[in-house]
Amino acid sequence: MRTIIKYLRQELKMSQKELGDKVGVTRQTINALENGRYNPSLFLAYDITRVFNKMLFKEDRKQYFVMEDIFIFDDYY
Repeated sequence: MRTIIKYLRQELKMSQKELGDKVGVTRQTINALENGRYNPSLFLAYDITRVFNKMLFKEDRKQYFVMEDIFIFDDYY
């Protein structure tokens, strides 16, 4: 699985630790997600998506990410 977490996090000038703290995981988990070494639970993917939506789009309900925008599944079964 690929993600755009690193790109979005850097756009927000946020460290891996800061993102991890916001979603309740360690910096190492964020690093593993960014490098494709860890597949998140559905709950973690939702929390990360929610954080990015809140920080990037604020109250704009017309623009938002869905999980599939951030977490790109390479294999379709």
